[in-house]
Amino acid sequence: MMNKDQVAGLAKQVKGSVKKAAGKATGNRRVQAEGSADKIAGKLQKAYGDVKDKVSKAL
Repeated sequence: MMNKDQVAGLAKQVKGSVKKAAGKATGNRRVQAEGSADKIAGKLQKAYGDVKDKVSKAL
């Protein structure tokens, strides 16, 4: 089962992908950059959730 950080991280990754694609389609570099940043933040949050999950399972 996924914890809240894993779910939120995946949601941020999806949001970032959509935002990046929208920025690319419209030629808006700012939106595209924000999408990339959201995607990276989502990956980091999911990784944190993965570690948190592994630690709780190990205990």
